[in-house]
Amino acid sequence: MVSSKSSKKPEIWGGIECSFNRVKDLYKDQLLYCGHYKRTLDDIARIAELGIKAMRYPVIWERLHPSPGHPIDWTSVELPLNELRSRGITPIAGLVHHGSGPRYADILSPAFAHGLADFAGRVARQFPWIEYYTPVNEPLTTARFSGLYGLWFPHRRSDRAFTQALLNQMKAVVLAMAEIRKINPDAKLVQTEDLAKIYSTPQLKYQADFENHRRWLPFDLLCGMVRRDHPLWKYLIRSGATESSLKFFIDNPCPPDIVGADYYATSERFLDEGLYKYPRRTHGSNHFERYADVEAFRVRHGQPSGIKLLLKECWDRYHLSIAVTEVHINCDPDNQIRWFSEIRNACIALMQKGVDIKAVTSWAMLGSYGWNTLLTRKRGDYESGVFDVRYGKPKPTPLADYLKNISGNPDFVHPAEAEKGWWHQEDRFIFERDTEEAVLEEDKACEPRGTQPRRP
Repeated sequence: MVSSKSSKKPEIWGGIECSFNRVKDLYKDQLLYCGHYKRTLDDIARIAELGIKAMRYPVIWERLHPSPGHPIDWTSVELPLNELRSRGITPIAGLVHHGSGPRYADILSPAFAHGLADFAGRVARQFPWIEYYTPVNEPLTTARFSGLYGLWFPHRRSDRAFTQALLNQMKAVVLAMAEIRKINPDAKLVQTEDLAKIYSTPQLKYQADFENHRRWLPFDLLCGMVRRDHPLWKYLIRSGATESSLKFFIDNPCPPDIVGADYYATSERFLDEGLYKYPRRTHGSNHFERYADVEAFRVRHGQPSGIKLLLKECWDRYHLSIAVTEVHINCDPDNQIRWFSEIRNACIALMQKGVDIKAVTSWAMLGSYGWNTLLTRKRGDYESGVFDVRYGKPKPTPLADYLKNISGNPDFVHPAEAEKGWWHQEDRFIFERDTEEAVLEEDKACEPRGTQPRRP
């Protein structure tokens, strides 16, 4: 079981990138791309050797129950879930991962919430011993990508679609946990979301303030905090939410047992109206003005930032147990180790000050495909994680040895930790430009090393 006691060091958890998103009529399956379905038991055996305590594992609604009225074939998840259990690894079952629901219950339909609740009840009846669940992964991120940016199905671009997608997902979480707890009253909710934060120039502070209120919405809704005095109450009403739809969360609070905080190099953003400093691919707008939206660590913005600050803000807001549920960066092995170590050390420092942090999770253990295009194209570029699967059989990377060492000896220090990661080096400031010509040259370049495009 996942430890419920505080300790000086966080547990090491694992997860495999398992997005099952839809673009137009195509469902895109990360585990199909990486070959996991052909190697499930072998993959789990390799992962288990690392000594992890818990594993985020997909039990995906759209994949297992694509058509209503048909029995579910549980074979593809029954074997790996039981294997995790037999090896002493606690599964955290994920039911929707950047998905928009099956065709009969899409994310903008009222059927989404009740459909997922029905599926969650079926999962609980099939696996009554599963204790930890993430019914919907990163609902705010998914609502933005599908309802506000138009990247994923249903490819909408409006505040109204964003709001409907978010509220449907959050209602689905509440109803799903209610169904699960009918079978297992001790079932626990691990609600994940990106720990996004926005910084800005003084002129764009209003936009940063709005987005920084919005980043908490999934947890605020689950905790029954979105009332008339909430900073975004009026925004939600203007965007199509009814008072009764918001009151549902007040009347049915479902606070997470564990807040799942996801963190990437692109999680913190900087907004600047000085468009001439930045390549065109970074330009965007709101209803009032245009501005660049870039990775905060690329700019000398001078504002306190970083994972330690964000985790402390999360703790101060909710005083709920936290696990860092996704830690991954696309770069060389030494910097992958430095990235994980830095986040883990921040957690240790906060734990020593009384913050309840359960674990740090190595995400994308089998790597991932297509985040360079934000999962909008089939397969896409591959980036390795703890294992590299490009050659069919998972090959351990240096990060695997590092995780195995700290799982066995929490005080282990890797030689790579003697240096700071590239995100602390001076050459990270690639947007320090004085001329339009320099920006045009940057437009021609590929994405900055070590980062993915924005994952809000």
